Amino acid sequence: MNNYLEHVKWNEAGLVPVIAQDAESGVNLMVAWMNQDALAETVETGRAVYFSRSRQKLWRKGEESGHYQLVKELRLDCDADVILLKVEQKGGIACHTGRHNCFYRVYRDGEWQTVEPVLKDPAEIYK
Repeated sequence: MNNYLEHVKWNEAGLVPVIAQDAESGVNLMVAWMNQDALAETVETGRAVYFSRSRQKLWRKGEESGHYQLVKELRLDCDADVILLKVEQKGGIACHTGRHNCFYRVYRDGEWQTVEPVLKDPAEIYK
């Protein structure tokens, strides 16, 4: 095992949460999970690779949508249990809903209100 992988505190399932953040604007784009293979491939290729808990396999961001993420910087938090990826989001869409980011709802007046537009219909993205 590579030394850098040993410094990460993986949970009982062998995963660590990952925040993908736009390297230029600082906007948080999405949250996902990585296992050791995903982190190693991300480091090796410079493109974001996550672990899909629902599909139980590696998820190479953009493999279906074309909206991949070029990793500009990787950071490990103080407790070594969260990774921050500073990325360049290709195609401008990080969310499977067709929005720029996954944090498109804001709590206001007692409810969650959608504040980010759909940039592209998901039916057109995932054919």
